[in-house]
Amino acid sequence: MIRCISPVDGSVYAERPTLSAADAGAAVERARVAQSVWAARPLAERIELVLDGVARVGAMNDEIVPELAWQMGRPIRYGGEFGGFDERAQYMARIAGESLAPMVLEPGDDFFGRMIKRVPHGVVLVVAPWNYPYMTAINTVAPALIAGNTVMLKHASQTPLVGERMASAFHAAGIPDDVFQNVFLDHQTTSDLIAARSFGFVNFTGSVAGGKAMETAASGTFTGLGLELGGKDPGYVMEDANLEAAAATLIDGAMFNSGQCCCGIERIYVAESLFDAFVDKAVSIVEGFKLGNPLEQETTLGPMAQERFADLVRAQTSEAVMAGAKALIDPKSFPEDGGAYLMPQILTDVDHSMRVMREESFGPVVGIMPVKNDSEAIRLMNDSDYGLTCSLWSSDPERAEHIGDAIETGTVFLNRADYLDPGLCWTGCKDTGRGGGLSVIGYHNLTRPKSYHFKKA
Repeated sequence: MIRCISPVDGSVYAERPTLSAADAGAAVERARVAQSVWAARPLAERIELVLDGVARVGAMNDEIVPELAWQMGRPIRYGGEFGGFDERAQYMARIAGESLAPMVLEPGDDFFGRMIKRVPHGVVLVVAPWNYPYMTAINTVAPALIAGNTVMLKHASQTPLVGERMASAFHAAGIPDDVFQNVFLDHQTTSDLIAARSFGFVNFTGSVAGGKAMETAASGTFTGLGLELGGKDPGYVMEDANLEAAAATLIDGAMFNSGQCCCGIERIYVAESLFDAFVDKAVSIVEGFKLGNPLEQETTLGPMAQERFADLVRAQTSEAVMAGAKALIDPKSFPEDGGAYLMPQILTDVDHSMRVMREESFGPVVGIMPVKNDSEAIRLMNDSDYGLTCSLWSSDPERAEHIGDAIETGTVFLNRADYLDPGLCWTGCKDTGRGGGLSVIGYHNLTRPKSYHFKKA
């Protein structure tokens, strides 16, 4: 049984039975049979159906927003995820024709033609996370369907209603039931299906441990994997930065969604000359937050998705303070703190011996350190097992590019943070995973190249 325990009040919000091994296998077979028929439909038709499904999700937004609050705790004031959900799907639809078009080579006198086509993998399994359950799912669902794959979506147990909403919308748009299936699977059944080579491609967003389990299950099957796992994304504020913008954006990147963002800012390095002023601004911003029930309009920070996630951040923070870190946010400012409701915290006098600066927190806490120069900042930013994004703050793009070239990461932001641009490849390195979503690279990962070499007789 998949069970969602609401972080709002600890009640059971939703339950769904998981598929038996036999039923899961039957679902895969239906998807396999449906795939060739779906891929044979014109590209323009597949695009139209997917975008219609996306629009129908948007039409449900008034119901979806409070559902998200109940399932994973995001305050209703932020209006859900449809803006990003739609932006990503629309962009991938716009570039589909060019991205999937055959690459035609000069034929030469001896050839009828030579070209490389992009062909679908077949059945794609999407295993989506709870923190941005609609946007992370659509990253793969939309381009996979557009490219001619069939898709099975397995959503996190914390957000079981998301896949149901998407399936309902896509089916109402005319996408056949077997082409896009929402499935409830336990871990063992998922692993067994992957090990049985049920899928042409698997996309997983989640923990490092979950990614390792996916790789173990796929071992020897040669199944393609796209993995976006943990993160410990840094920000670096240089002496020529716009201080107001840097503080506002980096603290928002650290605290929005209660810190539960894939590319959230988890550590900040500030040029010594700006350090005190940056910290003052950061504290002022955080002191203005309102922690509480996400169903109330004035709430800016809701509960974390599960109490154990909040307890992990509490432990990291407590250990850091015991080791000499200074906590700057007064607990008296957030009397609602307790259980899954976690107050935000800013730490100074931190160093990389502390877990809070090394291990993923995925919560509303950030450590801030002064740095003497770019070399020290680069060394500290690279002192991590993860590499998803980094956020640089400067008025000098050449300097930023030089620093970015030296950072082990998937995306380098300048004067921005915590944003996914669908025109760029969403990718990571080190323990953050491998592969890439969105952009033309997303289509390349969701298809395989097939060469045609036609010589004259």
